[in-house]
Amino acid sequence: MAALRAVGGCRGVPPPRQSRGVAEGLLQRLGRWISEVEPVATWGERRRRNRLQRQNAFEGQEHWLRPEDEWQPQVLHLRDVPVVALDLSGSPLTYNGLDNLVRLTRLQHLDLSGCPHLDDWALGRLHVFGDTLRELSVARCPRVTERGLATLHHLRLLRRLDVAGLRVPSPGLVRILLEEALPHCHILGDNEGTPPPPQPPP
Repeated sequence: MAALRAVGGCRGVPPPRQSRGVAEGLLQRLGRWISEVEPVATWGERRRRNRLQRQNAFEGQEHWLRPEDEWQPQVLHLRDVPVVALDLSGSPLTYNGLDNLVRLTRLQHLDLSGCPHLDDWALGRLHVFGDTLRELSVARCPRVTERGLATLHHLRLLRRLDVAGLRVPSPGLVRILLEEALPHCHILGDNEGTPPPPQPPP
């Protein structure tokens, strides 16, 4: 029996009291390590917040990111920056394509002018921007009618709406109805409801 105990001791199995002491020592070391690491973790979190603040400094800039621009790796730094303005003029945007926009919870300016597939149903989906959108252009969209324009009353913060060149039966009446539905909004558009004549080439 004594021989077994001696062999057990040689293999590193401590007696019960000794193992309790080892466990307490480990806990004390772990506690010291946590108290040393905590300031480092706080510093790391502070650094992350500062970096995010610097990234958000891009908000309010006048620079537009365009598809034809040369690729800049700095664009990757903007992935967490909220989108506040989109120029989709002349794009093939459809009702289903708006699925990509509805997540933009900070959108304030939206240019949909000259979009050939934009229709009344698509216009009805813009109500999700009722708390943010301030400027909207649906000028020269051939499939937008007065029915689609009637859905814009949800955009309570809208301050500028361009409806020039829409094919509506009574442009003057539509404009009056829009001014009543959006009393704080400046409505832009031509009285005839027809697109402006094309400009001659230079």
